[in-house]
Amino acid sequence: MVLAQLGGSISRALQQMSNATIIDEKVLNECLNEITRALLQADVQFKLVRDMTTNIKKIVNLDDLAAGHNKRRIIQQAVFNELCKILDPGKPSFTPKKGKPSVVMFVGLQGSGKTTTCTKYAYYHQKKGWKPALVCADTFRAGAFDQLKQNATKAKIPFYGSYTESDPVKIAVDGVETFKKENCDLIIVDTSGRHKQEAALFEEMRQVAEATKPDLVIFVMDSSIGQAAFDQAQAFKQSVAVGAVIVTKMDGHAKGGGALSAVAATKSPVIFIGTGEHMDEFEVFDVKPFVSRLLGMGDWSGFMDKIQEVVPMDQQPELLQKLSEGHFTLRIMYEQFQNILKMGPIGQVFSMLPGFSAELMPKGREKESQSKIKRYMTMMDSMTNEELDSSNPKLMTDSRIMRIARGSGRQVQEVMEMMEEYKRLAKIWSKMKGLKIPKKGQMSALSQNMNAQHMSKVLPPQMLKQIGGMGGLQNLMKQMGSAKDMMGMFGGAGGDK
Repeated sequence: MVLAQLGGSISRALQQMSNATIIDEKVLNECLNEITRALLQADVQFKLVRDMTTNIKKIVNLDDLAAGHNKRRIIQQAVFNELCKILDPGKPSFTPKKGKPSVVMFVGLQGSGKTTTCTKYAYYHQKKGWKPALVCADTFRAGAFDQLKQNATKAKIPFYGSYTESDPVKIAVDGVETFKKENCDLIIVDTSGRHKQEAALFEEMRQVAEATKPDLVIFVMDSSIGQAAFDQAQAFKQSVAVGAVIVTKMDGHAKGGGALSAVAATKSPVIFIGTGEHMDEFEVFDVKPFVSRLLGMGDWSGFMDKIQEVVPMDQQPELLQKLSEGHFTLRIMYEQFQNILKMGPIGQVFSMLPGFSAELMPKGREKESQSKIKRYMTMMDSMTNEELDSSNPKLMTDSRIMRIARGSGRQVQEVMEMMEEYKRLAKIWSKMKGLKIPKKGQMSALSQNMNAQHMSKVLPPQMLKQIGGMGGLQNLMKQMGSAKDMMGMFGGAGGDK
């Protein structure tokens, strides 16, 4: 992901500054020059970057800082706050409510990924418990309804459209009425793509908006236009009441930072960003967690949400029980692999952990990791219950391994490789043995029990180093906050391995 390169450049500049023995004017200027260069390469407007560096220098007045102050921390905080300021439009967008029908209309230029984004938006809300539906009011582009139909069928979302009706207003009204009767609480209307200059299409967009009376108009924009996003967002805002923006194709272009900052300048909140062509490559855009992940500081609350999604609260005590017994079977490994796949793109999950950046998991490697997990799961599908529930690796004789290889259509070498991975994970799992399980209402017992010393034994050395050693781990434990969060983490700890 190209944004990961921007985050990587800024993180490296801050790291070099932190490594300096003495923080003086020269070190600060070098750090800011590096950050400026990275932002300009991402096509962020020069004026915004210049104002940012001026503000940081005002905040971090090295001569006025008392001797006891942590200059590194003050500079990092100033960079974080100024980046948030660049990306924050300063106003929230409309949020649909479950159970109450909301109409959301999508507008945008041709080729910006509107139809795909409609389905991603519906799929995201469907996973959160909404009942979405899609209406195709794009009669201008040939194949628009077919595309929406294929996407919606794949995501199991109801859809409405017509091959014969040419009036988009009629289709939109009929579709919205149909789905309101079916008690859908999120009705998404996809409109025709247009250019800023096309007056007729803008008029059509206004008519659809007047007829369907949407609660929210979302403008979908391609990030590759960079700074030009400002003019485009302004033109659309003058025609319809754009309430939010979704920026797409953030994975394939260096101008993503410019697009995000330009949209913020129009005072339109960005609510999601598209980071790939697949259904789950779609992220909620929240300024502070986004900048935090960009700088490798992680997004702890986002990570917790992911874990709560894949490991329901009622399953967590059961998993904790298995953790405390140190009893790790192939079936547990299979379940945790399922959880990892449910969490979405591995790189996205990785960037939520403090000390990691999305740069650590390049796009190709991410796909490779996911396909390896799927291969392992295919092999485990060819195992008997006895093999899956045993924690004794000696049970896997040569004849059993050959049978599993034949049954799953894989090489014997690959099955042996999977068994090595199982032994490695079992070793980590066994170090958690003896973890006392808190009773209901005694959650704090877990946080007292689970100290940084215990955690440092479990984490692989490379990961510990990445977090910043023992000190970094202690800071991370503080970030985890409440015992409830601790429970959430260890409910999904296996899923992260």
